[in-house]
Amino acid sequence: MHLSRSPRRRTAAWAAAALTVTGLLIGPPTAAAADGPTAQVDSALMKAVDKGGESSFFVVLKDKADLTTAKRKHGHAARAKAAFDELKTKAHKSQQSLNTYLDKKKVGHQDFWIANAVEVTGDQDLVEQLAKRSDVARIIKEQHYKLDDIESKPTRAQTEAAVKAATQEEAAEDATPEWGVKDIKADRVWDDYEDRGEGIVIANVDSGVQYDHPDLVDNYRGNNGDGSFTHDYNWYDASGECPTSAPCDNNGHGTHTMGTMVGKGGVGVAPNATWIAAKGCESELCNDSTLLLAGQWILAPTDHNGQNPRPDLAPNIVNNSWGADDTTSTFYKEIVEAWNSAGIFEAFAAGNDGDGSTCSTTHPPGSQVTSYGVGAYDSTGKIANFSGFGPSLVDGSMKPNISAPGVDVRSTWPGDSYNTISGTSMATPHVAGAVALLWSAAPSLIGDIDATRALLNDGAIDVDDTHCGGTADANNVWGEGKLDIFASVDKAPHTAATVTGKVTDAATGKALTGLSIKATDAAGTSRVVNTVAGGAYRLTLAEGTYSFTLSGYGYAPKTVTGIQVTKGQALTQDLQLDAVASHKVSGTVHDVQGRPLSKATVAMDGSPVAAVKTDTNGAFILPEVAEGAYTLSVTPSAPVLCNGAYHGALTVDGDETAKVDLPALSDAHGNTCTPATYSWIKGTSKVALTGDEDAKTLSLPFPVKLYGVSYTSASVTTNGLINFLEPRIGDYANTALPSAARPNGTVAALWDDLLLDKKSTVQTATTGSKGNRSFAIVWNNAAYADGTAGRATFEAVFDEATGSVTLQYKSVADRGAGATVGIENQTGDDALQYSFDQSVLSAGSAVHIAQEDK
Repeated sequence: MHLSRSPRRRTAAWAAAALTVTGLLIGPPTAAAADGPTAQVDSALMKAVDKGGESSFFVVLKDKADLTTAKRKHGHAARAKAAFDELKTKAHKSQQSLNTYLDKKKVGHQDFWIANAVEVTGDQDLVEQLAKRSDVARIIKEQHYKLDDIESKPTRAQTEAAVKAATQEEAAEDATPEWGVKDIKADRVWDDYEDRGEGIVIANVDSGVQYDHPDLVDNYRGNNGDGSFTHDYNWYDASGECPTSAPCDNNGHGTHTMGTMVGKGGVGVAPNATWIAAKGCESELCNDSTLLLAGQWILAPTDHNGQNPRPDLAPNIVNNSWGADDTTSTFYKEIVEAWNSAGIFEAFAAGNDGDGSTCSTTHPPGSQVTSYGVGAYDSTGKIANFSGFGPSLVDGSMKPNISAPGVDVRSTWPGDSYNTISGTSMATPHVAGAVALLWSAAPSLIGDIDATRALLNDGAIDVDDTHCGGTADANNVWGEGKLDIFASVDKAPHTAATVTGKVTDAATGKALTGLSIKATDAAGTSRVVNTVAGGAYRLTLAEGTYSFTLSGYGYAPKTVTGIQVTKGQALTQDLQLDAVASHKVSGTVHDVQGRPLSKATVAMDGSPVAAVKTDTNGAFILPEVAEGAYTLSVTPSAPVLCNGAYHGALTVDGDETAKVDLPALSDAHGNTCTPATYSWIKGTSKVALTGDEDAKTLSLPFPVKLYGVSYTSASVTTNGLINFLEPRIGDYANTALPSAARPNGTVAALWDDLLLDKKSTVQTATTGSKGNRSFAIVWNNAAYADGTAGRATFEAVFDEATGSVTLQYKSVADRGAGATVGIENQTGDDALQYSFDQSVLSAGSAVHIAQEDK
């Protein structure tokens, strides 16, 4: 299920309230649950639902996935897949009974597999009923987190000045390593081991990333190397804040942390590592649900629809520069354990709550024993006065685990610029980048979390400060000490061999840059690098036999097998590729009704060929496309109506002609819409519904399904809505679908600010025989509350045999210019929207929505 969120879901009032993080205080069992099994209930939640209030909360199941099998698997892809399969299977099986109960209670729910929890919104009665269930471990209020503050807390003018100054510094000192990079001796690893993180994939869960920043664009995994980009599996916006499917950063924090990990120009620790990212924070704020979604995506990246998970594409390392202000983090213990079982190394900021002396100021998740927490120090070697100290208030463990440069750290910033800021947020990516160097230099360590932590600890420079407990070797101020990645790499097992070479055009000898080289061993474990200037590449590989697969636009893919890598011996492997011819790709595009479709965008994904638009006859021409295998993508222009996007494989080995019939628009659940034959059903029974804002609950003549859940009643409103979860009034302001903001679980026949006066009625009608009945809800002559001239007559018709719903329009004065039409699921994270504020509804038209029964 695609779980991205609408930007409308957070109000200004919510944002202001969320600046104070809610603590998780486990309270005593509620009195109502004394007669049966009792889950632990968050006292903050009970306070929120006291006196009739409602709150969003998580129901955490007792069943836990057994991840021991995943840990025993060999190879990154195998471990990630095993962990994903076990977590998904356990969550699906153990959540079935709970979800059936919630569906019967008409409670929308959002299900998570990485922590086996279900999010709902409800009142005290629902909390107490759920606490009685024997399968529930605890019930907790949703928490809100924040990205670690920029410790200097500059004004906007100061930030702009800092960005300008740092950008000017970049121009003057283009490739000089930043002080933090030099302090941890990353530059010595570059020089002595010729290692810059090649073949390692790093992610962050943060505010996003400016993917085309000059210092980040080259090693973004979504960069196809030919001027085109593929964001599927390489970027995920759990917050729903980005305006397009491309990565964005509306804060700057995420771009800065990514730059410290992998940026070019001296800002990054591992500048040849590859990066991907999940936007788990809306801006400076994050919450449990978006962080859970981001955590799931890290373990199993998905396409742009949140579908077709690929755990084999999980990153090796993930940076987390955020935390809570209280003593407990809700779910990240489970998430970290899941990541670690898949061999994903995680680094967490220890927090900026310190004052230079007070102990136990680290914050979760960085203060949890499962997490590798990072403190900060400055360029003089002094611990930062804001760096959080241990011992942990969560579990008493030593925190931080290690310390790294975190004061006046210069790194990438949105707008192709740079900024110099401070915080444990800035220290943590030094550690994540350092692990990339370590794993690239010693690939036998990849996925071995315990051994990696031990090497980081052993290589760290001890700092004797025991005023918060511990020893000179390991204490609650510095952890194991100052990060020294050169020492850690020195101590690593050097059993690998370095493979280098260059890739050239077989006919001309031209060096080929930006091509992909994938090295795969006998067990199926792969590492991928791209060629750089001069066509050069470099890989450090464990002993074994490999196949190298080369690919890049304009050249025939090539696989070289039987490449023998011998322990400790360098190997030079030069490679050549054959250029291929280019051909014309032309064709026609037809809409879901089989009519030529103009203004549709036609693109050849995986190529730098510029997209084109179809003409009035639906025709298109891409004059020169190099031979190869591609995905032909066709996207209808707005309004899309019932036209879905087309993505089909196309192999170009000569001039090609494609006839594209667009599929029906669909949602993540599998529901589809198509234009239908208008067949009006006249209402026969009047519904007592009048005025500007009114709602009436109706008994349905047969069970009606919405997103797989059956209902025997529904609430009908004056505003053209059918609500299946609850009766509601006041929803006069229509929104785009989906939106997590209520109402949810709806059919929007014509969601607008409507008024039922003396000339208006709402009626129902049932036709047909049992098993083949139709039930119509009819709005007759509804007026517009804003005074728009004319009226609207429309209906929603439910079909007993197929479970479908047909929306029919006898007359709509403004043709839907201020209305939403479609259906939305019970949690507002999936919808099939036909239109939103678009003049597309004509008299005598109908839209048929076929529902999948999942």
